[in-house]
Amino acid sequence: MSSSDVVVVGAGHAAIQLAASLRQGRYDGAITLIADESGLPYQRPPLSKAFMSGHMEEAALLLRPASFYAAQNVGVVENDAAVGIDRAARVVTLASGAAHAYGHLVLATGAANRPLPVPGAQLPGVVGLRNLAEARALKALLPGLRRVVVIGAGFIGLEFAAVAAERGIAVTVIEAAPRPLMRGVSAVMSDHLAASHRGWGTELLTGTGVKAIHGSTHAESAETTDGRIILADLVLVAIGVIPNTALAAAAGLRTGNGIEVDAFLATADPAISALGDCAAFPMAGQIGLVRLESVQNASDQARALADRLLGKPTSYAKLPWFWSDQAALKLQIAGLSGGHDQTVLRGDPASGAFSVFCFQGARLLAVESLNRAPDHMAARRFLAGAPKITPAEAADPAFDLRSAG
Repeated sequence: MSSSDVVVVGAGHAAIQLAASLRQGRYDGAITLIADESGLPYQRPPLSKAFMSGHMEEAALLLRPASFYAAQNVGVVENDAAVGIDRAARVVTLASGAAHAYGHLVLATGAANRPLPVPGAQLPGVVGLRNLAEARALKALLPGLRRVVVIGAGFIGLEFAAVAAERGIAVTVIEAAPRPLMRGVSAVMSDHLAASHRGWGTELLTGTGVKAIHGSTHAESAETTDGRIILADLVLVAIGVIPNTALAAAAGLRTGNGIEVDAFLATADPAISALGDCAAFPMAGQIGLVRLESVQNASDQARALADRLLGKPTSYAKLPWFWSDQAALKLQIAGLSGGHDQTVLRGDPASGAFSVFCFQGARLLAVESLNRAPDHMAARRFLAGAPKITPAEAADPAFDLRSAG
């Protein structure tokens, strides 16, 4: 190993994009990815959407074909988790006992399912949906299911609920917040999605939590905090994720809601960076550090970090954007709507295709588009700069979004 070798703990979107960007930038040192799963690195977002519904085969999930790793001289250590970092010696130790020296260490450790802290949560039939193994197991069970309970009305929960409802499975979604996607979208979009799921036959319970999961040898029902007993053949827990920070914290790096980094994605140790779902970073217009869970953020941070490692440092300041497929609905979001105090509709929700422009005063924060891809693409362009669009212009169907910004 050389002092310039890059070791990446993780093998998701951020890790693969970093390796590709380094090679594109003519980096000629060794690149090693440490993965705690078997098999080649794969995409996670389709697991609850296209893969679960049968519209995407498993082979199509691969982030890169096997030939990429050989051609680009990128090593992948499979099924061997990193368990320790010796910062002084610049060595990562793995569960197998193997050790990897590094010139620069990148923590792309991602996040893990948030556990459900109630009695019965460990029963067989209570499952999560975060990785390929969980997705395979859940997909195999779908044909035999009659009724399922989904705990959590976030993106994963609603995406799976839509797939299950399309198969004729009786679905109940339990959400503790007053409305689905409470922190992710505006009330207008949330209400429309809720109505859509209910229209597909899903029972959506809001403002109530789960008290316990009941069953003798297998989950048979969920008890809500307001006393309802809901029968289920399977319970999917989708109540969010927790960033994987234990490795960094044990090494003495600062952690909170993620591994804390600066605007260049560097930790306090100049030989260690972090990016992707596990990283908490400063973001213009936001208070404190922000942690984002999106492919865009992971990929763009990887490109920015590659530039720094190649001697071309620039601070990370990309526009965040997200998407979610729920049956025939394609939701695309540009920007972050937190703190908005005004929403403007563009299009008619009754048509199933509309956008919600989220303003804070006169400042546009985000645009949520449902089945209106041109609005989303325009929003990504003008939100990436200093958007010059007023609420009145956003509401005017004759106003050309291409002229904004």
